[in-house]
Amino acid sequence: MSRTVRCRKYQQDLEGLDAPPLPGSKGQEIYETVSRRAWQEWQALQTMLINEKHLELRDPEARRYLSTQREKFFDNEAFDHAEGYVPPETGG
Repeated sequence: MSRTVRCRKYQQDLEGLDAPPLPGSKGQEIYETVSRRAWQEWQALQTMLINEKHLELRDPEARRYLSTQREKFFDNEAFDHAEGYVPPETGG
């Protein structure tokens, strides 16, 4: 049975994650306040940022940058986008 959380991004009760996505208190906070939908959207954005900005995840500065962008994304604040990204056209 899935669990429901009050998603801080969408301000709705939505399906929650199965487990904390990160270790420690930050992972627990995300588990309790971020929906599965918002987390999946963040993961797609994070992947684009890593690829487009050529981030090296061993670099502490890159990890801090992604953490800041993640918080902005979940709090509906202005966040960075991948500059060169063009969404695929939907055929139909």
